[in-house]
Amino acid sequence: MDGDRKIEELSVGDLLPTVFGGNRPIQWIGRYHFKKSDPAKAWVRNVMPIRIARSALAPNVPHADLYVSEAHGLLIDGVLAAAGNLVNGATITRHDARGLDELEYFHIKLERHDVIYAEGAPSETLLKVDENAVNFAEYFRRYEPTTVEETPCAPLLRYEYRKGEIKSCLRSAIAPWVDRRQPVDIIRDKLDARGIARLRQPELVS
Repeated sequence: MDGDRKIEELSVGDLLPTVFGGNRPIQWIGRYHFKKSDPAKAWVRNVMPIRIARSALAPNVPHADLYVSEAHGLLIDGVLAAAGNLVNGATITRHDARGLDELEYFHIKLERHDVIYAEGAPSETLLKVDENAVNFAEYFRRYEPTTVEETPCAPLLRYEYRKGEIKSCLRSAIAPWVDRRQPVDIIRDKLDARGIARLRQPELVS
């Protein structure tokens, strides 16, 4: 397919360019819907979208602000790093979505796990279908359920978000003296440094 299209305009069978498998057809598009029980309250932290600002990953990548769920993997340096583990408070942040009472995430399922492009950023497709999707029954009507675990297309880097985030930041803080950072820590630190440089000289890296 040619050019960018909104995910709401995509359908089963549409071809998407992928990183590992060439052009591949969409098998299913899962919808994950969330609604506040009390509109006056803030969103639960793990439901908040992660906002990845334009050019946060590389020049013009993504080419527009991208919003994904915290567990959504982005292909960076050959690994899939969860967006929620890359939050740096500048170019990658938790979006409070305070003006919205409902949120909906879309996840594209291909025949095999792969990486597609969302606003130009390499983003993973859905690895496992579960009952959290509001339309999961549609998937199981189309395809036979399987208990076989699908192999990820690249190594997955995710740590526990609350305690893990604190430990990760501590590892980064002491890195100048004792470097015990894990790969995802190094990726976040690199993007953090890029974000700081971009804020200082936006005309050079936008």
